[in-house]
Amino acid sequence: MMKRSGTKLERPYFTVVMPSYKVEKYLEKAVECIREQTCPDWELLIVEDGSPDRTGEIAKRLAAADSRIQVLRHEENRGLSEARNTGIREASGKYIWFMDPDDTADADLLERVRASFEEHPAKLAVFGHAEEYFDNGGNLNYSHVIMPKRNHFTDKDKIHEYVMRMERETVYGYAWNKVYSVDYIREKELRYETVRLIEDIVFNVEYCMDIDSLNTLDCAPYHYAKRMEGSLTTKFVPDYYELHRRRISMLYEQQKYWGRDTEEVRSVLGSLYGRYILSALERNCDKRAKMSRRKRRTFCKEVFGDPLFQRLIPAAAARDSRMLALALQCMKKRSVFLCTSFGRAVHIVRTYFPMMYSKVKSER
Repeated sequence: MMKRSGTKLERPYFTVVMPSYKVEKYLEKAVECIREQTCPDWELLIVEDGSPDRTGEIAKRLAAADSRIQVLRHEENRGLSEARNTGIREASGKYIWFMDPDDTADADLLERVRASFEEHPAKLAVFGHAEEYFDNGGNLNYSHVIMPKRNHFTDKDKIHEYVMRMERETVYGYAWNKVYSVDYIREKELRYETVRLIEDIVFNVEYCMDIDSLNTLDCAPYHYAKRMEGSLTTKFVPDYYELHRRRISMLYEQQKYWGRDTEEVRSVLGSLYGRYILSALERNCDKRAKMSRRKRRTFCKEVFGDPLFQRLIPAAAARDSRMLALALQCMKKRSVFLCTSFGRAVHIVRTYFPMMYSKVKSER
């Protein structure tokens, strides 16, 4: 059951949806980023997802201070996807943006997006972001900025080409660097699927399947916090490989739907698939995986026998990462020994030198 507090406005330009669970340390700062927006035409829906800490209490206090803020409360924790679906259902805005409550944003983010839409109406806007890496003490260690070039696409072939570029730059699979048309979401009856790790890319693949317009902004106003402790990406996920294999398969099927089963597409998707295979090989060495050396070798052989592997990995090319280039060489040789050894080496670096690992990984 969902409870609501606050009062709805007339249709604002933007609905900002902020799913919130166990974020009492960060929520106020994130909300302040919205209240400081130079574009005032927004509503903020804080979806308090049955959080056991003070998140709900803080959300109510913030809503009481600004009539544009509403709190939508789940009595029990239902997860990120259902929190976003609640936001979609209750949204009054023309466009919707999903902001994470433990991140921050520059004050001109919404103003820049609105200016883009008013100059070129579109189904989707994509902007850049800064990945900010924090150590265990909460100190900012370094930042990595990813920013697209300014463009407006109305040619579907160009959109399809750009989608592949977004995936190559690892930005297709985020929700918070995009602003979506509310009417289009409802027309297509789109919802977030409850699935770990890949809920954003599943939604984006469905949303972008038939869009006819896309704006990209040459700015990076979103600050994505990557914390060494407490982040979802540091948790052990038993079905990590199966989830990311599904991701690559969905992307490949989308490209085939668009008639783009080319060597270049297979090269890009193959390199991404190789990254996930390498990450799975590393995670298989984690004690929580409970995988013996024999089981790790069996896993490797099964991956080599996968038709998706056989279709994409031979075409894979690592453009910027020397580590991935070496891993792909091992995969193309289908060497169980080399691949499992590589996974073990990466696991040692990740375990004992996590900041070094994150820097190497950010090279893509």
